[in-house]
Amino acid sequence: MKMHFKLFAGILVTALFCSAFSLPKNIQKKVKKEINKTFKTETFTLNPLVFESSDLVVSDFSQNRFFEVLQDQKLIGYAYVGNAPSKTDTFEYLVLFNANLIIQKAKVLVYREDYGGEIGSKRWLRQFEGKSVETSFLLQQNIAAISGATISVTSMTRAINVLNQSLYQLRLQQKI
Repeated sequence: MKMHFKLFAGILVTALFCSAFSLPKNIQKKVKKEINKTFKTETFTLNPLVFESSDLVVSDFSQNRFFEVLQDQKLIGYAYVGNAPSKTDTFEYLVLFNANLIIQKAKVLVYREDYGGEIGSKRWLRQFEGKSVETSFLLQQNIAAISGATISVTSMTRAINVLNQSLYQLRLQQKI
């Protein structure tokens, strides 16, 4: 009986997860895995939040980018899926926040360049964890540089800074 319930719950979570947004399946799978690990839950729902861009809210909060992570209809965090430029292409990344908008995890989901992929290392990305949306990241001050990945490091750092600034403004406006 318990196994049937777990199977049903897993199918339900997957169905809700897939219907919540239309990112490519490989990215959906990676996002789900990171939410499971970070928030230590198999059962969650994603509620998409959409906000208009403005002078103060610069990040892309269009559909399928920013989500409330809910467990039993209780907010446990937020998930943001973004993309940033690399030397000749772009890469997808994920930032998970707790309910107080403290970064819990930053992850590079898809990196398409031959060089600079070191920004996907857990060690480098850990620099962002535990920081609030009020934090500003500066290369070679509170963010380490990576030889051979200068463009990607700069791009990821800039993307998280812009995201933090946008979320800070949304919080000031009491939208989140």
